[in-house]
Amino acid sequence: MSETALGPLRVLDFSRVLAGPFATMLLADLGATVIKVERPGTGDDTRSWGPPYDAAGQATYFQSVNRNKTSVALDLGDPDDLAQARALALEADVVVENFRPGVMERLGLGPEVLLAANPGLVLCSVTGFGSGGGAALPGYDLLIQAVGGLMSITGDPAGEPQKVGVALVDVLAGLFASVGILAALRHRDRTGQGQRVEIDLLSSLLAALVNQGSAYTSGGTVPARMGNRHPSIAPYELVPCSDHELALAVGNDRQFAALCEVIGLPEDTRFATNPLRVAHRAELRALLEDHLGKRPAAEWAAELNAAGVPAGEVNDVAGAFALAERLGLSPTVDLPRPDGTSVRLTRNPIGLSATPPRYETAPPDAPGQLTLPLPGWS
Repeated sequence: MSETALGPLRVLDFSRVLAGPFATMLLADLGATVIKVERPGTGDDTRSWGPPYDAAGQATYFQSVNRNKTSVALDLGDPDDLAQARALALEADVVVENFRPGVMERLGLGPEVLLAANPGLVLCSVTGFGSGGGAALPGYDLLIQAVGGLMSITGDPAGEPQKVGVALVDVLAGLFASVGILAALRHRDRTGQGQRVEIDLLSSLLAALVNQGSAYTSGGTVPARMGNRHPSIAPYELVPCSDHELALAVGNDRQFAALCEVIGLPEDTRFATNPLRVAHRAELRALLEDHLGKRPAAEWAAELNAAGVPAGEVNDVAGAFALAERLGLSPTVDLPRPDGTSVRLTRNPIGLSATPPRYETAPPDAPGQLTLPLPGWS
């Protein structure tokens, strides 16, 4: 096995569903030893979130964020199991949990207790709305997308607010959690002192609104749904061709001039600059539909890409993976199961020249692979 970036880091993972498990999977991919704590019998909620299932009957949702981990089944309501969980935490470098605020404290696993006994510990808590006024609120991705403003800027302006087609807020929170954990570990490397990392889904979403958020905070503008259009760039949308839609992402005047040359759009002072194109968005859209509607999307995409204009067909998920394969990006990895079969999952996108991500084990088929106690686990 090649050297890993985070070996021999030890991570105890109490988290369930998506945000926390996604963060710990990223750490596991980079070499950390991750023990996932699951409920006896049922395990993580997502073990039952199906269909779809793979050929071995495993829920693909669970598989998506739990590779490179081992599992231990502990009933935290049982004193003996709780004692074993505490023993594991005291030997860990990182503990990750996404219980509601106050649960870890009631279990005797709160940050004050754990940090007092293990001063170098990094304890990451992922919540829905923080540990203050929103502590009692449930943190489900759909709910956060709704109350956090994302649905208000997603979808057709004439239709209802729409959620993104994946639990995006959980993914973002998992990314922020992994960055926070790594920053805390860097601090521990210098000082020997651990700390608490706090991530909440609502704040993660607000931070990820980027330009739409600053439109409000800095510009006093409340963004609204615009379908596939962009509030600040034109043309940056889907345009119908003779068969189906073409995605156009024209980001500057040079690209727009190249677009006009390829599709035969005559020079027009209304569209000379991006602010003018935004101001005359409807007129430009009509001209683009007229010109692009004469030929198939694939033909236009090939010609426009050759001219340096960002354009592409709208793929389904299968088409997206096929594109990545054609481009040599190797989007999937096969991980072995104990029975000799394997499961195919999306690879980690982080490329490291010296310490690349590892792909050693499939997600645990059932909770409770490990036998406790594990003194000095590594």
